[in-house]
Amino acid sequence: MDHYVIQFYQYVPLKDPAAFREEHLAFCIGLGLKGRILVASEGINGSVAGSREQVDTYIAVMRGDVRFKDMIIKEDACHDIPFEKMVLKIKKELVRFEQEVDLSRKGKHISPREFLDLYSGDEEVVILDARNAYEGRVGKFKDAVVSPISTFREFPKVAELLKDKKDKKVVMYCTGGIRCEKASAYLIKEGFSDVSQLRGGILAFGKEFPDTVWEGKCFVFDKRIISPINTNDSSLAPCDGCGKDCDLYKNCRNNECDRFTSICIDCEKRLGGCCSEDCFEVLQKERMGHQAAST
Repeated sequence: MDHYVIQFYQYVPLKDPAAFREEHLAFCIGLGLKGRILVASEGINGSVAGSREQVDTYIAVMRGDVRFKDMIIKEDACHDIPFEKMVLKIKKELVRFEQEVDLSRKGKHISPREFLDLYSGDEEVVILDARNAYEGRVGKFKDAVVSPISTFREFPKVAELLKDKKDKKVVMYCTGGIRCEKASAYLIKEGFSDVSQLRGGILAFGKEFPDTVWEGKCFVFDKRIISPINTNDSSLAPCDGCGKDCDLYKNCRNNECDRFTSICIDCEKRLGGCCSEDCFEVLQKERMGHQAAST
């Protein structure tokens, strides 16, 4: 694998997100990176991919900026770059939560080693998956409570469900850590007395301690969909369109099929997001029908 994808975030005040966006977009394009980055007055959250040299240069420049010197960064090698271009958008929030929280009073970070040691200790601990329910169905930590929510905005429901655990030790995790920053602050605001979060999330843990307490695979929000955590999780499969090795996955765009399919960037374009020529033909007929109905 000769491509690398990094995921990162940093909550830090940005006085002029629009000016930062323009400057940062030019920087990323100049490096030749592809990816998706969100910028808000509260910070930056994104994922970019490129060659070893491109990714290393990006990390070095970001870490050289005092605002981002402590930025949490996770890295994976990838067979295919999971982005078609470089996109940088301005948002009101890095992760839509719609709750006022004090990020200076968030859950304390614990390392992957400290998280693993919880499983061999005697203390009663609530391991909380702060992600959406569909992510938890793909994979989770052993004995974790999976949040019964479909969007992060629904997290207050989780606090209500766990209200009898306010005096217990709660340790939460998410994919890379960004949701836990706000979720842990919310629990503390609601009166939970001992709240911690896994630094770097599932992805950081998997780098250090694969084949331990993680069960299943990890859902990620790019065209890879699945990121391997344990060493027996193969991220390569033959592309359903052309047969070459591929580590990109998605649902077929033909709603009648909706099959979870492995498909490379070239075949995704050629087949319009479908898994096969047959499904692409169905999609084309649907489009023609919609066009005829609108004329």
